[in-house]
Amino acid sequence: MKVLLIDCYIDEPGSLGVPPFIHPGVRAAYGAAIDAGAEVEYLTIDDVRRARPFPRADISVVMAGSAVPGRYIRAMPASLKEVQGIADRLPGLRILGGPAALEKADLTAFDILAPKDAAAATYDSIRGGATKPRWRTAEEWDRWLFLGADCVVHHPDFPQPLIAEIETYRGCIRWRSGGCSFCVEPLKGEPCFRSVEGIVAEATRLRELGVSNFRLGAQTCIISYMSNLDGSDRPRPNPEAIESLLSKLAALRPDVLHLDNANPAIIAEYPDEARQILQSMARHCTAGNVLALGLESADPEVAARNNLNASGEEAFQAVKLINEVGKGCGPNGMPDLLPGLNFIVGLDGERRETLDMNLALLRRILEEGLLLRRINIRQVIGIRREFRPTVSHGQFLKFKETVRQEIDHEMLRRMVPQGTVLTGIFTEMREGKITFGRQIGTYPLLVGFVHPLDTGLFVNGKVTGWGQRSITAVEYPLRINRCHISAIEALPNVGRKRAMRIFRARPFNGQEAFVRSLDDEGLGRSLLEYLSFD
Repeated sequence: MKVLLIDCYIDEPGSLGVPPFIHPGVRAAYGAAIDAGAEVEYLTIDDVRRARPFPRADISVVMAGSAVPGRYIRAMPASLKEVQGIADRLPGLRILGGPAALEKADLTAFDILAPKDAAAATYDSIRGGATKPRWRTAEEWDRWLFLGADCVVHHPDFPQPLIAEIETYRGCIRWRSGGCSFCVEPLKGEPCFRSVEGIVAEATRLRELGVSNFRLGAQTCIISYMSNLDGSDRPRPNPEAIESLLSKLAALRPDVLHLDNANPAIIAEYPDEARQILQSMARHCTAGNVLALGLESADPEVAARNNLNASGEEAFQAVKLINEVGKGCGPNGMPDLLPGLNFIVGLDGERRETLDMNLALLRRILEEGLLLRRINIRQVIGIRREFRPTVSHGQFLKFKETVRQEIDHEMLRRMVPQGTVLTGIFTEMREGKITFGRQIGTYPLLVGFVHPLDTGLFVNGKVTGWGQRSITAVEYPLRINRCHISAIEALPNVGRKRAMRIFRARPFNGQEAFVRSLDDEGLGRSLLEYLSFD
């Protein structure tokens, strides 16, 4: 039995699979096929786009779908049109998994849609059993992810900058009340927690294969991992379980260990337990770590109409506590732990004043001197049900642009002041003379080097300026005798005329020669911290 697995780069609210990430659902499907006794060949949608021929297979499994809009640099998830386009050409029985299986579209070219679990559908199909949609059992979950780890060696980003997304649990702690009106997680039922041992075994196998970057994603609230499920919407957190998990993962000595979603209401409701958990995160995870907080709206009416997680005040308290615990600066130049904040526009009960309330909360956070790494603003997607239009598209765009100009720029300026050295930036693409790169991790800063660099390299950068959602930098240390003139021009307070003067005076045999080349000795000495003279 042979299985063809096509990774179309899944992108979900709590689980990332677009390079440099590899999605756990893809690895689970790979492992399920192996567990069922099949041989598996892994391809990506980029292989398909390059017209790589499909191998012979008895079953073809396509993992696809983007449940959220995203901004991508080097790779693009397959569109539904692309998925439909390749379906007729696939060999054998055709299975579709991921968010694409939930689409209200013509998917009749697929024999099996797996809206719950493509790994379970793959396993059952190979074994000749029932193919009714089901969730994997806890035992299958750990076994399939352990066996499926081997597929990472076929990923285009292996071993660097690949990030393995690791699941901690399925479902939502608020499933009894139905959870947030727009979210599909409550439909998965009561949370099913993976064991610490199962998660660590998977990560250990990935490390043995050469993966060194991990993100614990695919959960609605990492603070609620292994919490005491008492039937309420706000169960008490379990700091001991999270300390055990993070300490064991840190003992594997990964280059990156990051996290994702957290419910601000849990942090605000249980500040003592939350503080212990946040301290574990700051102690064991790598710097630049971001906890995305699902507020969605600061309007109490919208919160009530949509059964949202938390109030604006609870989100503020969560942001404040995360800042307090995570304010230390790590060796990569980023704070140890940062909050993010999610807003969704288009929910029931929303009005123009709702956007004013959201903006007022962000201004309060800014005025209090607190940091936010990522303010995610998106329009609601009617996956669970349809939503009637509320505010106009123009009002949405105006709100978004105000946040980018007024809040995001200042947050970046405070987070990474001019002269901050950011290490381990992976260069990903070039546009003219500008090279773009990011550190490896969850929601990394986009760094624009205003001078050409080779792509596919790890470099260090020294911050020179800030945009709305990105920063500018020069390579650090900047080899002043060899660098491109555009790099010299990008140094603080240099400009074109001074850059030409420095360029013509090269090579310099040391610091004093460089200082003498400028018309301003003070400026020259201030620039020495950026430079090397080799």
